[in-house]
Amino acid sequence: MPDSDFVVRRATKKDLPSIGPLGAALVRAHYSFDEKRFMKPPPDIERGYAWFLGTQLKEDDVAVFVAERHDAIVGYLFAGVEPQSWKELREQCGFIHDVLVAPEAQRHGIARALVEAACDWFRSLGMPRVVLGTAERNVAAQRLFERLGFRRTMIEMTRELDG
Repeated sequence: MPDSDFVVRRATKKDLPSIGPLGAALVRAHYSFDEKRFMKPPPDIERGYAWFLGTQLKEDDVAVFVAERHDAIVGYLFAGVEPQSWKELREQCGFIHDVLVAPEAQRHGIARALVEAACDWFRSLGMPRVVLGTAERNVAAQRLFERLGFRRTMIEMTRELDG
């Protein structure tokens, strides 16, 4: 059952050391889903992901939200505005790149609150829709996104060229 013992807010530079391990967990999870499709996590992935998100905090068309519970960061969402793309046959839109909640904080409405914070931000910017992707094997995330009103629109397919 969802509870409200957490706060969702925009991330700041001081949050990066806490977000790095969450981003690293996301990279590791995707790699475990498909080692050929997703990048292999380097040994310093926590620091690297924190650095990357730190570069994104400075962008006007990007938002990083965190969920804070009992003075600890237990989830984050990374989103941005994507321009019109003839290549992808879509208009300008909001795009959710990452959303992750620490295992011990799941099933409390945190992912929903993070996604809704991003949707509210996109709405304030006049975006007509929000797009996201999810790993084929991440069935739990797919169920969550469907409950939040997302519908399937594309299926990515990958073919390896090395043999």
